[in-house]
Amino acid sequence: MGVFRDMVLKRAAPEQAGIFSGANPSTYNSNDPIVLWIIQVVIIMAMTQFLATIFARIRQPRVIAEIIGGVFLGPTVMGRIPGFENAIFPVSSWPMLTLTSNIGLVLFLFIIGLEIDGSVIKKNFKASAGISIAGLVIPLGLGAALGVGVYREFTDPSVNFGYFLLFTAVAVGITAFPVLCRILTELKLLDTTVGVVTLAAGVGNDVVGWILLALTVALVNASSGLVALWVLLTAVGYVIFLMFPVKWGYRWLARKTGSLETGTPSTVMMTFTILLVFISAFFTDIIGIHPIFGGFLAGLIIPHTNGYGIAVTEKIEDVVVILLLPLYFALSGLKTNLGLLNDGITWGYTILIIAVAFSAKFFACAATAKLAGFNMRESGAIGSLMSCKGLVELIVLNIGLEANILSTRTFSMFVVHAIILTFVTTPLVLLFYPAKYRSRITVDDLDGNTIASSQPSAEGDELTNKFALVLDQIDQLPAAMTVTQLLCPTTVSGESLGQLSSPSLDEKSLPTVPYKASLPITPPISLTLLRLIELSNRTSAVLKSHLAHSDPVVSVFKTFASLLGGGSKRLKLKVDVDVSSRDEFTQVIKDRVREDGTGMIVIPWASGSNDAAEEHETPGVRNPFDGIFTSSESKDQIMHSVLYSEFIRNIFLTAPCDVSLFVDRGPSNSSTASGLGPDSLLVLPFFGGPDDRLALKVLVKICAGHQDVQAVVVRVSKGIHNETEEDESDKKHIADVFLHNTIAGADTVYGNLNTQTRLASDTADNLIWERYASPTAATRNPSLTSALSRITFETIQSPKPLQSVVDLFSGKRVQNTGKTVVAVLGRSRRMAVERLDSELRLIMAQRGAAMGSTVRKTLGDVGAALVATGVDASLLVVQTCITGS
Repeated sequence: MGVFRDMVLKRAAPEQAGIFSGANPSTYNSNDPIVLWIIQVVIIMAMTQFLATIFARIRQPRVIAEIIGGVFLGPTVMGRIPGFENAIFPVSSWPMLTLTSNIGLVLFLFIIGLEIDGSVIKKNFKASAGISIAGLVIPLGLGAALGVGVYREFTDPSVNFGYFLLFTAVAVGITAFPVLCRILTELKLLDTTVGVVTLAAGVGNDVVGWILLALTVALVNASSGLVALWVLLTAVGYVIFLMFPVKWGYRWLARKTGSLETGTPSTVMMTFTILLVFISAFFTDIIGIHPIFGGFLAGLIIPHTNGYGIAVTEKIEDVVVILLLPLYFALSGLKTNLGLLNDGITWGYTILIIAVAFSAKFFACAATAKLAGFNMRESGAIGSLMSCKGLVELIVLNIGLEANILSTRTFSMFVVHAIILTFVTTPLVLLFYPAKYRSRITVDDLDGNTIASSQPSAEGDELTNKFALVLDQIDQLPAAMTVTQLLCPTTVSGESLGQLSSPSLDEKSLPTVPYKASLPITPPISLTLLRLIELSNRTSAVLKSHLAHSDPVVSVFKTFASLLGGGSKRLKLKVDVDVSSRDEFTQVIKDRVREDGTGMIVIPWASGSNDAAEEHETPGVRNPFDGIFTSSESKDQIMHSVLYSEFIRNIFLTAPCDVSLFVDRGPSNSSTASGLGPDSLLVLPFFGGPDDRLALKVLVKICAGHQDVQAVVVRVSKGIHNETEEDESDKKHIADVFLHNTIAGADTVYGNLNTQTRLASDTADNLIWERYASPTAATRNPSLTSALSRITFETIQSPKPLQSVVDLFSGKRVQNTGKTVVAVLGRSRRMAVERLDSELRLIMAQRGAAMGSTVRKTLGDVGAALVATGVDASLLVVQTCITGS
């Protein structure tokens, strides 16, 4: 009995000490496979990320790194290390890898289905249909012909000859749509005719390719022709069932739960969506096709309304793309052995496969594009793009390998062909179609008319009413709407107000104000909404790029503009969406401004969350700049402010036109509205210099366009300032105020300030002041008379001019009016008439204000002083163009 009891105890309590009892974690245990699976996952992810980082530097898509990483981990490279494959990737562990990779593959095909946008095909059907058909028919025929030679040389006669030809034809004819989307996005081709037509052709090619692959798999898995017919009929019936009743039911449920309206799927909808994907995959698998087709079909029925499809993608893509999908490529790499390509005949056929696959796609699509009216460069780019392979090719090859249609040798030959063709796509597109030859498509305005992109104007042309509004975050929408309302006139005429806010720096001869007594001079403004979307490695970013026309930020602003514009009588809106990496935003803005001939760039900056501020402030009292600049921000908010300040400063530095930055304080302490209206007051402290002169012109133009807006312009000056009298120790003490939150960055430099330039600047200041402030300034123009009658011009001379400005904004005259206050300021970073930096440091030191030096570098000394003292006013900071066009 004792022996029996000991045996029972030993069986009931197995060893659990793990490595402490001498267990080897890399030994595969079918009862507990997760340990070895985790080791495999870590190695696969590390290899993929390492290669992706390298290939990203030469602008190659991530799929290249994933395929090559899988080949490296297989018998071709790492497998040659003695004991590596048996220890890390034993054959007994493949079922676990196969299961998890197939789950990832089904979900990824669901995402691919989500990327398919039928409207793209409809809009570009005529141009893309011919390219898509030619890019399928000719490669399919040449692929089948190629399969004859490959079959006779490398394939066992027991393999069905017809099935083999079907697989080789599909492998040569199919285009990798996910890779195509990524390349189009990274090369910034989605806003060109070439990109849009190629995308539409790729969609059609991809859908037909999947249908052919499903047909091939059905024929291979069927035991007879009659069974194959039943499989195909069942598949057709299932597609119809999904496309109509299931799609209608899904949309109804999405509306019922409110997910479609908000653009964010609820937990119920995500549960239903995931169940739909796997049930669909289950059904297509049991009828004899493949589970991936079920996932693909499920993706086709997901609506894209309000960005709903993008939100669904964002919820699942990271796990799929980062974790599960690389497992599929690793598994493919374990089945690839380039060591079998060991003779001249094998390499000769491999090169022949590459040549036939590329030439069949390239020449067929390029010739069709040329016949459709594209030039040689555009046709070459289209042919190159349509020849890319990648993931879809690998899926086809793996299905052929699993069905024993392809041998390991032929599988490896086709894998090499997929790598090469995917790798050469980007260099060929850049060779055929560099940026200087690209033609961007036009954008629809509010009336449905086409606003063509204009060429940069010659020097001296008036661009006063052409603005570009930069919008890269949804949080900036309130500020963007407010500044648009500020610039958009309330009275309309065909007369130009050009000279009032000319972006030209030429102050030698001030223009005269036009006169037309019968009409007010307030023309509508032309505004380009430059919507910037950050391109990341996520699939949802690619999805956003070719669904940018439905971007919710753009939709909201277009609705606002249609309500504000009065049928384009006040505002002509053009929308320009660009998807690029954040590092390229500044260059994108510069290029778009030059293309459109924009007169002024407008950058909105809205206040963020005030939760942190509320912990430090007295209840009911707050600094209007909390969430943007102040010390009550969290560390994350501070870093965002610093980085965004650097972005703005780069625009100031490189823009080929005037720039304005609107810092929205939000609702004031005394007012519940932050928008412009009859209760608005503009205040301009005029110190002099080119930026302040531009600020004065902008203020006059705003007043001319808004009959109820009032303004105060104060010319501020002080006595002769001798900089040598500053105490060096005091200077060091005061400078310490700016040492925190500072990162190095380029700054605006106007050039050396000498006696001659200062005298010229003083003369220009006096002329423009006399032009607007003198009693006879507006006798020639009734609209200008109306504007100047609502502007109070004053002069202040003070030994502390910056403190006088702060007192003006903080005093009863401004704050007790109950009006929404907007401070119109010149940035004047390096060319103000008076040096204000020392006084700014003194003001901050006296008030104990904590503020990063980037605030002063971004807003200028006057703007930084208003922020540091918490003045309750929004800021409109302007800078004249400092670069050549």
